[in-house]
Amino acid sequence: MTDTDRAPAAATGEKRPFDLGTGPGRVLVWFYGVFTVAAASRSIVQIILDFGRAPLAYVLSAVAALVYGFITYSLVRGGEKARKSALVCCAAELLGVLVVGTWTMVEPSAFADATVWSDFGMGYLFIPVILPITGMMWLRSAKKA
Repeated sequence: MTDTDRAPAAATGEKRPFDLGTGPGRVLVWFYGVFTVAAASRSIVQIILDFGRAPLAYVLSAVAALVYGFITYSLVRGGEKARKSALVCCAAELLGVLVVGTWTMVEPSAFADATVWSDFGMGYLFIPVILPITGMMWLRSAKKA
């Protein structure tokens, strides 16, 4: 049986997973993909070249890259399980940005170098604090679809 032989999901009563990477989700996939590459590249170079200088900052940037990568994967994969996983990761990401952002403002000397989430993502035009909020809004609206 080929894809053209199958009846549409609506006709068979089959529930198809919502494609999270369509519409505004496509923009989120792009941003999360770019941030995955940016945070991963930054952390890999910093860890290889100068890990002893600021290990906490560099590991936090690597963690940010992993979170961004998982959210990107979840948005592309689609479906309810991926939506829920991405929603949890976006919430964790927002918590990380708020904690690290506050920490870097209150105690700047705690970090010998900046992370992706330092100063609420000021070095990245505050996109790290805007992105999880936008992602959670999209993922919550996707549940209704």
